[in-house]
Amino acid sequence: MYTRREFGLLALSGMAAPSLGFAQKVAGVQLGVQTYSFRELPRAPGGDQTDAIVAAMKECGLTECELWSPMIEPASPIVGRRPTPEEGQKVREDLRRWRIETPLSYFQGIRKKFQSAGLSIPAYNYSFAENFTDAEIERGFEMAKALGATYITASSTLKVAPRVAPFAEKHQMLVAMHNHSAVDNPNEFASIASLEAALAMSKQFRINLDIGHFTAGNNDPVAFLRARHALITNLHIKDRKKNQGDNTPWGTGDTPIREVLQLLKREKWPIAAYIEYEHRGEGTPVAEVRKCLDHARQALA
Repeated sequence: MYTRREFGLLALSGMAAPSLGFAQKVAGVQLGVQTYSFRELPRAPGGDQTDAIVAAMKECGLTECELWSPMIEPASPIVGRRPTPEEGQKVREDLRRWRIETPLSYFQGIRKKFQSAGLSIPAYNYSFAENFTDAEIERGFEMAKALGATYITASSTLKVAPRVAPFAEKHQMLVAMHNHSAVDNPNEFASIASLEAALAMSKQFRINLDIGHFTAGNNDPVAFLRARHALITNLHIKDRKKNQGDNTPWGTGDTPIREVLQLLKREKWPIAAYIEYEHRGEGTPVAEVRKCLDHARQALA
């Protein structure tokens, strides 16, 4: 099973958090799902994974999501192997062209499908990379608005973030930087210092705190939430071991999932908690997300 970042590489080779609408709340805490959790569900023939996501969310009983962009973008034509440099460059250029040229009505149509099912897309996960053109960066904001998203989340880097800032300010849209666990990489959003650097770049920048990655980097998500809750849009909830340990089934790693959810419950902060199923489970993605949701409900009891 590929991580979100590995999947992307293969394919390509102070304001408070916003009100999110249609939220499913458990004990006052807004729960949702990062659709990366459903990455293994089938695409429509010649199409995307929109219908599969909608069906999976309804089956799980979840009503809001952070939509992972590769699930509505074209699938790579190269499957089962790493592309050659030439193939990778062509795939990359084709995707850039698709992003810039696809009519916004395509994204509006996805929004309508979600709305018709009683679902919402508060966040669009569009990860600005260093090889993005300015047009590609700006198009992300236009896509997000067409989808009805309130903000963008991004697995980005310190190097590219300053290029994103002017577009975030132009479009008056929040961009929440997603952290990983490589605290020794100065270009990664992983250490507390790097996250603070993101917040200092733009009044439109926020944090999408992945508590599993934060724990794997030997940081304390509870302490960071207490300190920076007003600048955190949403959480990714997963379980990992400390010291760059693996993703694990919820409740078997070192991530303080219960303590984090109880903190949100107690403080009533408007921070969404999104399930991100990333460990190796035994069932279907839908079954595994439902297990995670049950764990979250029990943690909030």
